[in-house]
Amino acid sequence: QVQLVESGGGLVQAGKSLRLSCAASGRTFSSMTMGWFRQAPGREREFVATTVAWSGGNTYYADSVKGRFTISRDNAKNTVYLEMNSLKPDDTAVYYCAAAIFVYSGTYADDRKYTYWGQGTQVTVSS
Repeated sequence: QVQLVESGGGLVQAGKSLRLSCAASGRTFSSMTMGWFRQAPGREREFVATTVAWSGGNTYYADSVKGRFTISRDNAKNTVYLEMNSLKPDDTAVYYCAAAIFVYSGTYADDRKYTYWGQGTQVTVSS
């Protein structure tokens, strides 16, 4: 079993930055592909970014956040981060951390591939 706990959400003005953290426990962190997803009110959950296990640092991003968000991981601290810059009101959502034991190349954006989920942290961007 894997436990994921997100932190770092909050209320921020458009154009500002936030950093989300997700602390993992219960399984060898370095062996897991870690992703961030988000869900805005009235919308389906959508992929944000992922960092792939055993890949030497491969990362993938949704087009909507590419160039503004950066995902990173610290295997020594069992933590994955999401640095969010130039935030927009459209980024307002509950952000979820997720972990997968194995994800085939090309399917990183599919939330069904992720087995473990955190409780979510709210990010609100005001205009």
